[in-house]
Amino acid sequence: MSSKKAGGAASQHQTVAGKRLGIKHYGGEKVKTGQIIIRQRGTIYKAGEGVQVSKDYTLHAKKDGIVQFRKRFGRQVVSII
Repeated sequence: MSSKKAGGAASQHQTVAGKRLGIKHYGGEKVKTGQIIIRQRGTIYKAGEGVQVSKDYTLHAKKDGIVQFRKRFGRQVVSII
């Protein structure tokens, strides 16, 4: 008989907090200058008019307005109107 308790699969994994990625403001919502619209890894969504991309590919509003999502050349484009 073993005198040591077996370490299961759950004890081998380290718990890591999520990165809170995703869409923060959806189409039709009002945003103010500097607010985060989308947090993403890579350019899944492209920046359109009134939107800037930061170094970690987060999309920010350049001006006050309403968020608009549309398809262009097979990619999702986010704009502020």
